[in-house]
Formats: sequence, structure tokens, C-alpha cells
Amino acid sequence: MSKYLTQVINDEILEKFNLRNRYNFINNNVMSVLSSRDFNYLKSCQKFCIKLEKKHNMTHGPDEDVYNYVSEAGKQGIISRLYKYENLDLNYEPYGMIANFIRCLAGTPFDPQLALVIGGTELAINPLQLHHENLPIRLEALKELVTGKNHGCILITEPEGGSDAVHQTTLCDVQEDGSYILNGEKIYNTNAPRAKWAVIYATAEEKNANTMVQVLVDTSWNGWNCERVFIPWVPKVHIGRENLVNLRVPKEYILGEVGRGRDHLFEGLIEERIEIAYMSLCLCWGSLSHAFIYTNLRKQFDQEILKFQGVGFLLTDLWAKTMNLTLSIIKFCESYDEKVEKFNNQLPLNIRYAMVASASQLKYHCAKLSEEVCYESANLMGGAGLCDNTLTHDFLNSSRVQEIIGGSRQIQQYIMSMALRQLYKMM
Repeated sequence: MSKYLTQVINDEILEKFNLRNRYNFINNNVMSVLSSRDFNYLKSCQKFCIKLEKKHNMTHGPDEDVYNYVSEAGKQGIISRLYKYENLDLNYEPYGMIANFIRCLAGTPFDPQLALVIGGTELAINPLQLHHENLPIRLEALKELVTGKNHGCILITEPEGGSDAVHQTTLCDVQEDGSYILNGEKIYNTNAPRAKWAVIYATAEEKNANTMVQVLVDTSWNGWNCERVFIPWVPKVHIGRENLVNLRVPKEYILGEVGRGRDHLFEGLIEERIEIAYMSLCLCWGSLSHAFIYTNLRKQFDQEILKFQGVGFLLTDLWAKTMNLTLSIIKFCESYDEKVEKFNNQLPLNIRYAMVASASQLKYHCAKLSEEVCYESANLMGGAGLCDNTLTHDFLNSSRVQEIIGGSRQIQQYIMSMALRQLYKMM
């Protein structure tokens, strides 16, 4: 299907919106703040996206199934770069948090809904990487997710739970053979209707955080029932509501036994919060690249609209804020990678506490900024920024999903207030 129902942007401007031009805008901004290695990796990821778009004649239109492209992204090694994955014989280079940010900086401006799908799988990858215990079935599942052979999801939130992730009602009954039986409901889980592998949190005693468990589930098993929750802002992303009925989890699929689930939930806070932060930031760059091109070409009163203060001054404000947060994200990622290497993947507790707080701060500010930048970029483009001729509406809608379902506003402020209390106790 065509990208648009009716073309309303003239051919000259529409052609300038091509992916290569948008990448050039981003590259000209970040080339001076990335190392040569990281900048070259960014260009290689962008080259893959350009080739993928051309190979499949992608229009990013409403009927494209973005899940069809995950396997090719996996073969290219750009679903997750947080780890080297030596245990899977992948041996990625570069890898680490900065590399993961860079693959997102290429992927999100390319297709924000595809980026959300990949991000949903990565949320299942991280706990599995930490707790595979070298068991063959776990390593097999991990490799399928990292290489894009199958999709993954993570099930935390519940219909009545909201942002309260630890007082769960999904119950886990321990069996004599060491297996678990799960019963309960989960909701708003990215990829769940399309996923083969799900990482699920439950509890042996209702609403008792001290009895939480973490398990890996094959969604083909009896007892897994999943409906799609349709969110019009991201119509190509499949989000689920799950009803788990006597779902039996064999012992070898238990990642965290009773009492360990809560610890496993919180151990990934830095990585998961910062990932949502830089996904929001990358939405800003996608929106800005469109507004930058459009305002330099679109004329009103025989002048490019960028020259009008109401347009140019607002755009420069958005640009400056986005660049400043980009510098913050790069610094955080580089610092994280340096400390992980220094402490051999075992961050001291005081450093982890400090980085959790910083990750919350960045997640909060990136979400707030994406709300502003994605909306105002569309606003500067007028009707052209809202119609289906460009991806601007996609960035705008995805920023809302990141902000709400990603838990990036009020809950992060609450978490940061608790961090201030913790810092006081450390004085």
C-alpha cells in the first residue's frame, strides 16, 4: 500500500525527506561528540537501514508488518548490543551501552514502530542474559531473541496494578517436582501477541513482593492466552493482555525462584530505564530531521519559513535541548561501560544506586523532551506534519506511548524523590 492516501507535499520537498538526508542531519550533529569507532558503527547501522528500505521497497505505510523485518535486523546484529554475547558465539563488536544507544539512533529515525518492537524483545533479552545459567534451553531462547529468529516480551504490569510492579496478583504455585503453575492476568506488554518467548513475573503469595518469581515461558504452551490490545497511536505494534490459566513452567525455565523475583526485577533498572530514555531521545532526532528539512524548503511570503522568528527560534530551541540531552546520554553510557569493565560486570552497590537515580533523571527528561519536540516539530510543519506523507505523526504518537506505557513521568519523579532520601541517608 502507498505510504499516503493523498500526496499533499510537493515532489521536491517530499524527495528531500529521504532517509539518507535525514541521517546526514543527525550525523552532522553527533560526529564531533562520538568517537571514531562509535561514529563508524552508527554509519554501518544506517547503511543497513537504507539497504533494508530499498530491498523491500518500504513505504512505512499503515499496512506494513514491521515484525517481518526483525529477523534481518537480528542477522545484522542490531537487536541488542548491550552485551558481547560470547556465550552465544556471536562476539559482537562494538558492544556496551554506548553501542546500544547508537543502534537505536539509527533504527528509531528509520521506523519508530519497528524500534518499539525491537525494544520490546530486548526487555526479554536482558534478564535471560543475566540468568541463563548455561542451561541449553535458556541459551537457545536467548539466541533466538538476539538474532531475531523469534520475538520476545516481558510481562510485569497487571490490569489493576498500574505502576506498582511489586505487589502482584498473578499467582505462582510451587509443585513437588519443582515446576510452577501460574494463574493471573497481565496487560500492556509489547510484542506479547507475536512473541514466542515471554519473561513473566508472578508471586507465591498475593501482593507479597518478598515471594516474587521470574520465569521464562514458551507461548505455545497450554495455559497461555493472549489478546491484542489495540493502541491507535502505534497501530503496527502488537501489545497484549494475557490470561494465564494453569500455565505450567518446568523447573529449567525458572530464572528466579520464590523470593528472587523482586531482586531480578530491580537488577536491570539502570539498563532498562536508560534504554527507554535514549529511545525517547531518538524520537526527537527523527522529528527534528523532518522539521529541519521542511522549514528550509517550505516558503511563505517568498521566504523559507525557517527565517521567520516564530519558526526558526522555536526550532533552534528544540535543537539545542535535544543536543544537550544527547551529550548527557553519551556521557552516561560511556561512564556505565567504563565502570562495567572496571568492576568486571559487578557494579558496587553505591555506584549502582547513583546510576539508577541518574537513569531515572534522564528517562524523565527525555520523555518530557520527546513530548515537546515531537509535537512542536509537527506544529512547525503545519498540516504536513500531521498527515501521512511523512513519519512525523509516527514520532509524535510513539512519544506518547513511550511516555505513558514506558512509565516516564510521575513514577520517575516518585522514584527520584526516594533516591534523594537514600542520598541523605548516605551522608
